Parts: sequence; C-alpha cells; structure tokens
Amino acid sequence: MDFGPSDTAVDYTNRMRAFLDESVLPAEPDYDAWRAQRRGTPQEWDTPPVLAELKADARSRGLWNLFLPDVSKLTNLDYAQVAEVSGWSPVLAPEAINCAAPDTGNMEILHLFGTPEQKEQWLAPLLDGEIRSAFAMTEPDVASSDATNVRTSIRREGSGPDAEYVINGRKWWISGAADPRCAVLVVMGKTDPDAQVQRQQSMVLVPRDTPGITVRRHLPIFGYQDQHGHSEIEFSDVRVPVSSLLGEEGGGFAIAQARLGPGRIHHCMRLIGMAERALALMVARARSRTAFGGPLADQGVVREQIALSRLELEQARLLVLKTAWLIDRGGARAARGEIAAIKVVAPRVTCTILDRAIQLHGAGGLSDDFPLAACYAWARALRIADGPDEVHLRSAAREELKRHG
Repeated sequence: MDFGPSDTAVDYTNRMRAFLDESVLPAEPDYDAWRAQRRGTPQEWDTPPVLAELKADARSRGLWNLFLPDVSKLTNLDYAQVAEVSGWSPVLAPEAINCAAPDTGNMEILHLFGTPEQKEQWLAPLLDGEIRSAFAMTEPDVASSDATNVRTSIRREGSGPDAEYVINGRKWWISGAADPRCAVLVVMGKTDPDAQVQRQQSMVLVPRDTPGITVRRHLPIFGYQDQHGHSEIEFSDVRVPVSSLLGEEGGGFAIAQARLGPGRIHHCMRLIGMAERALALMVARARSRTAFGGPLADQGVVREQIALSRLELEQARLLVLKTAWLIDRGGARAARGEIAAIKVVAPRVTCTILDRAIQLHGAGGLSDDFPLAACYAWARALRIADGPDEVHLRSAAREELKRHG
C-alpha cells in the first residue's frame, strides 16, 4: 500500500492550503458576524455575501467539485488530502469549493442513477453551485439507523404519462432544507410495503416549492443553528410526476447505500483537518499562556495531552487514507469494513482532541471566541449522522467474523 500523495494531490492540496490561509480563514469573522446579526430572525438562513466571494475565488483557483472523480479526475486518495485541508474551516471551505454535504451525496446519486432529464434539471445547476439540495430519509417516529424502517408513503396513482407519486409522511434532521437556495429534496419512502424488506423503498426528486411540503421547525445542534438548517418537514399529499423517480422502484435502499459510502469517508477526511486545527490551537495556547511560574507547555499533563492527540490523529489519518485507497481499487463495497471503522474512529478521535483543546483554553474554549465549541458540536453530531457508531461497529464486527470464517 502506498499512501504517498501523487503529484496531482500535492498540486491541489497546495492550492487548497493557499486558498484556506489567504481567503477562507480571514473570512470567518465576517461570516460569523453577518450570521450573528440575523440570529433568531427570518433572515437567519440567508446566504452571507462572503460565500459568493469565496466561491468565485475557489473557481478561479480550479478548486471546484473535487469530490466527484468523474468530474475532477482526482482519485479518492488524492481528494482525501484536499478534503482534510477544507476541514480546517468546516462551515466555509467545503461549500466554497462546492464539496459540501448534503449536496455532494445528492450529486453523486444523480450522477449515478439520474436520467438525462433529471441531470439537466438538477445535477447541472448543483454542479454549477446555482442551487442547493436536501436529502430526506430520517424520520422521527422510527429508528432511522435502519433505513428499512422508513414509513413515509410514496404511492403511485394513475397510469400512463399522467401518473403521479403521492407522498405522505414526516421527516426530520433534513440538512439544507432551510436554505433559500434549496431547490430540490431527494425523498426516500415506501412504494411497496409488501415487497422483500430491502426492496420496499424508492427515492423521488421533489421540488422544494411543491404544494403539501410544510417545514415544521429547524433543529439546532447543541444550540447551534446551521446556516442551511436541519429541518423537520411534513409531506401531506405531495404530488410529483412518475418521471421524478430516481433509479427504479424498489431501488431506494441500494441508492442510499451508494450515497452514504462516499459521504461517510468525505466527512472523515474533513474531520482529520478539524482535528489538526484543534491540535494547532492547543499548541499555540500552551505556548502563549503562563500559569504556576511558566508556560502551560512546560506542564507534563499538557505535554501528554498534546502527544496523545498527535498519536491518535496520525492513526486516524492512516485509516482514512487506507479506506480511500481501497475504494479507488474496488469501490465502496470492497472497503465497507474500513468505511464502517473510520466512521467510528474519526469522529471519536476528533471529539477527544477538541475536548482537550477546549480544556486547555479554559472558559474561552466554551465560547464562540474560538472555533472549538462549534467544531465539537459538529464532530459529536457525526457520531450519529450517516449512521450512529453502533451501526458501524455492528458492520465492522460482521466483516471481522466473515474474515475468520
């Protein structure tokens, strides 16, 4: 196994690092201030102007849609190096380069399963950054860690060219749905409750302004409201033409798995960058603060925390790189054990390092004066999003038991 960066990866990573240092990190205070002024108002989910500036800058540097190998020509291993750098600014950088969830996953399945008409209507403007999207799978009334539990009904009505799907159900934690730029929802529900359990579900593309869609509320994460929102949505007799079906009827579960595989490792790539920033802040704090007659960096307990953070971070990075390398060689299916493993390891390691950094910053670490608290909230959420730790541990155990016959 060779995880050394290719010349292509080095080039893109250097450009990404320059973009981060020169444009993204300096823009964070403007972004935060703009959002703080609108917190609690109907304009809370409007797009800060600085994002448009960053997107134009990113495109001029050739940093756009790097997550999709068929478009960027980057391997997953190449992209891992770039995505790690974007993780230093998890709110701004991924969107600035059009590599932010949930759009990346939605673009992936539109690219793989969309019809030419669906690609023209939805994929093209998503790839161009003109619109955003949401993925509606999780439901409040069932254990959505098992996607076969989904209850939302997608009932076919009529026949011929006038046939429609009628959607009824309730979804929550639908990321991106509050953003005014959200133009389409990818909705997963049951088209045939009597079919074999993994063939009951289908996915349909639903324009955001379709009658019958009601946003009940926007859900915070540890008190933080994401600029794109995590919404609870009710679908009441929502009608779309049968041409809105993504893939085939009964193919929803398989499409969800195809979507979540790359999405999970992309999150992990960015988490490594988030952990690197936390460690850098920890070191800077330890060097700059004096207590008990000397810098905190001279305290043995602080040195141990820094050392453990570096050791754990390097181990997590190697597993991310190995997983990306395996996907490049055999696809997500060939790396499913490693995808499950890194989806557990990366958020846990990042949470641990962030927790140490917060502790070293004292009360300041709990505030918004530093990015640590907000990063911790998001890293902790990723132990649940895209499948909780327990599901991935179950998958990893299953792979291990198979390996030993």
